[in-house]
Amino acid sequence: MTEKQNGMNIQWFPGHMTKTRRKIVEQLKIIDAVAEIVDARIPISSRNPDLNEIIAGKPHIILLNKCDMADAQKTAEWIEFYKKSGIIAIGVDCKSGKGLNAFKDSVKTALSEKLEEYRKKGLVGKPLRVMVVGIPNVGKSSFINRISGGSKAKVENRPGVTRGNQWFTIDKELELLDTPGVLWPKFDDTTVGEHLAFTGAVTDRITDTELLAMRLLEELYGKCPEKLTARYGELECTNDGYDMLCEIGKKRGMRMRGGDTDTERAAAMVLEEFRNLKLGRITLEEVDKNA
Repeated sequence: MTEKQNGMNIQWFPGHMTKTRRKIVEQLKIIDAVAEIVDARIPISSRNPDLNEIIAGKPHIILLNKCDMADAQKTAEWIEFYKKSGIIAIGVDCKSGKGLNAFKDSVKTALSEKLEEYRKKGLVGKPLRVMVVGIPNVGKSSFINRISGGSKAKVENRPGVTRGNQWFTIDKELELLDTPGVLWPKFDDTTVGEHLAFTGAVTDRITDTELLAMRLLEELYGKCPEKLTARYGELECTNDGYDMLCEIGKKRGMRMRGGDTDTERAAAMVLEEFRNLKLGRITLEEVDKNA
């Protein structure tokens, strides 16, 4: 990782990701639709920018996961945006199961033409096959475990834990194909890398957590300063992430020997509190209403 003047340049592309892209293309001929799991807080950064090209026109459903962590109004705006683009999207929380009751009907809506084709051919009852894709740590395995009614896919809050393809029979009408997480090899926009790192989709092991927390504080102050005030009180140095981090650490009594603020501890705390909803429901990426 290298630091740029105004942000972080995060590069992370494990070798198994390249293999995953090939596997998706290979499996397209036997699936009917693609269900893409994205993070409702960062609907742009948590999508693979090449996916539309990869799936070659297959019907596409987007699940805005972790919607309980995102701003509800902004999630509704994203759902409407995708609808206008001809893509069905639903807000869900894969851990609690919220919104997942709408998934099966969404699949049927997306595949209405294929279902009519099956009916004409006398193939009523033939199960629909849906491939589930998503970048690491957006909740893909949690989604499959929840909707399949059991912990059949391994879940761990660590990027890249799912490695191999697995089939899951949901019921007589629906089968899901799981695939490893997909992450593109280069983040051309530093904001994309930062947003993925803020939410934990990129492992903290390859980031400078202090710089990451500074950048998060700067972005939150620019977009929702009231959230910071509610959690940390009024901040005096709001034009610089380092100063905000020091001030927050000082407020929480995070001192090192000699009296300096322990910015490493403060950074870990800020990231943890953002990721665990202690700053409230926040969406970092909004629909461009001018587009």
